[in-house]
Amino acid sequence: MAETVESYEIDSIDRREVLRYLGYTGQPLMPELDARIDGVVASALALARPRGCVAVFDVDEGRSELPAASRAEEDLDAAGAASPAPSGSPAPLVAGSNDPASAGREDASAPIIRLKGTALELRGHSIVEHLAGARAVGVMAVTIGMGIERELRRLSLTDSVAQVIFDSCGSTIVERAADAAEASLMARARERGLYTNSRFSPGYGDLPMSTQPVLLSALNAQRRLGVTLTSTLLMTPTKSVSALVGMFDRPQPSGHHSCKGCLCFDFCNIRPTGRTCRD
Repeated sequence: MAETVESYEIDSIDRREVLRYLGYTGQPLMPELDARIDGVVASALALARPRGCVAVFDVDEGRSELPAASRAEEDLDAAGAASPAPSGSPAPLVAGSNDPASAGREDASAPIIRLKGTALELRGHSIVEHLAGARAVGVMAVTIGMGIERELRRLSLTDSVAQVIFDSCGSTIVERAADAAEASLMARARERGLYTNSRFSPGYGDLPMSTQPVLLSALNAQRRLGVTLTSTLLMTPTKSVSALVGMFDRPQPSGHHSCKGCLCFDFCNIRPTGRTCRD
């Protein structure tokens, strides 16, 4: 499926998330700092240009290299039997989070899931477990633009306190953009009668960062979004996120359990129809 470019309206963010990125643990805030945070939040929202690129690709079962246990589960799924939930399923991810201990590693003996129509190979035990039984995979990349990047550089030279706050605001905004892109993929899954699980980013578990160039190429993200990679496979603009979302025949334990508290709630275009992604 061809990639789709989207723009997202984000006019507010959860102040608690900004404080979390700042390392806040409940200590009293000076009134001056409290007011300053509000001002920096407003500035970041004004400069951000949240955009995303999403696409859905079928799993190439004929070319994927899966462990015998995964193949047996897929055979049961195809027969309509209930398969057990994978043990140790990853918890929903903070958008774009990386595990420093495993980022960049690539295990040549690890299982692989391949996607039709792309050169994308999803290698690793954690991603294969996360996508066990998936019929398709949603691929996404989001960014909030170079305006945020330029302001971060300016503040690094002029106001180090504001820079730290602004950086936390940027992280919170791009996380919301990732929620919006995930909501878009949930809607595409519903159109196909499928259910989604949570998003999973390169660098998490043993999914190597070397996945990143091919993932962005599959989305044509450089031309569509202006997202490029450094020599260490980090994205530029830095406030960018890439991720994968599995699509399944049945609801998933690691998916969206209810509308209440769902990170994608504000961007959902299924709920207005009177249905949910769990129906």
